[in-house]
Amino acid sequence: MSFVIGFVVVLGVLIFFHELGHFVVAKVFGVGVEKFSLGFGPKILAKTVGETEYRLSAIPLGGYVKMVGEQPDEELDPADIPFSFTHKPVFQRILIVAAGPFFNFFLAIIIFFGIFWFVGMMMLEPVIGEVSTGSPAALAGIVNGDKVISINGLPIGNWTEMAEKIMDSGGSPLDFTLLRDSRNINLSVTPADDVMENIFGEKQHRYIIGVSSTGEVITRRMGPADAFVESLNRTYIICKLTILSVVKVFQGTIPAKTIGGPILIAQMAGEQVQQGMVNLFAFIALISVNLGILNLLPIPVLDGGHILFFCIEAIIRRPVSIKTREIAQQVGIFLLMMLMVFVFYNDIMRFFEK
Repeated sequence: MSFVIGFVVVLGVLIFFHELGHFVVAKVFGVGVEKFSLGFGPKILAKTVGETEYRLSAIPLGGYVKMVGEQPDEELDPADIPFSFTHKPVFQRILIVAAGPFFNFFLAIIIFFGIFWFVGMMMLEPVIGEVSTGSPAALAGIVNGDKVISINGLPIGNWTEMAEKIMDSGGSPLDFTLLRDSRNINLSVTPADDVMENIFGEKQHRYIIGVSSTGEVITRRMGPADAFVESLNRTYIICKLTILSVVKVFQGTIPAKTIGGPILIAQMAGEQVQQGMVNLFAFIALISVNLGILNLLPIPVLDGGHILFFCIEAIIRRPVSIKTREIAQQVGIFLLMMLMVFVFYNDIMRFFEK
């Protein structure tokens, strides 16, 4: 049951914010909105407020905002032309279309801001768990239970800060101040160059001292300013990793079988529900960034494809021909259908492998 609840909550929030972006910016530029739908297909619930019909539709795998004059060949009453999407300046149309993905990024920032401000940021304590035999740390005299206080005189507040100092050392000796049995001790450690795999499975040279964490977690409390800055940073990091992942899938560095679809999202959402609301919201933020980037890809049918056509229009000073757009959209639909078949296949095979 948690999988169903998690899937509905995650997709509902993501779709709502994405379509809300299109809706809000369309309204800002005076474009009429005929329908605002969560889901596709037959409507389940509908209510008309003003000129807009707000509806909940049967297929919960997306949504749409139907604007006045959305199609270039659409016949319009002369009175509707001032509210027509097609008749707005090209830069306004670009902003309206881009608003959907950027509202997904905005949602991630809001979620991370709330988590960091009200809950805090969870970090590993810089306490040594295990020391590898014969490692630089073992040779220097570091033992299990030592807490790293500073490196080269600079305070260390968490495990990540310690790891960054070691990796940035270039192999030069580091002066560690450790807390052991309620007293401080000073040791010099020379990091060793080692070859390790990164998150993409690529081998990289890194400097290490041969220790692992105890897994003890501390919570760093933040004020609103720090929480906002950290939320921007976390969203940027996810954007960067997502784009790198897409590139490396096309390069063949990451196996295509790792790509997941709705079934995987439902499974992961259910797991986050069981682990608590903070985990669920963090998962929504992660998927929201992925959705925003996916929609910005220059593929016809996706928002990025529409933006590409509008950019071409801005350069050549005339709209791309309807025939060209129709052919491109058919290609885009075909590509998306193939992608959906592929991710469903991956999801099913992943399910039976367990």
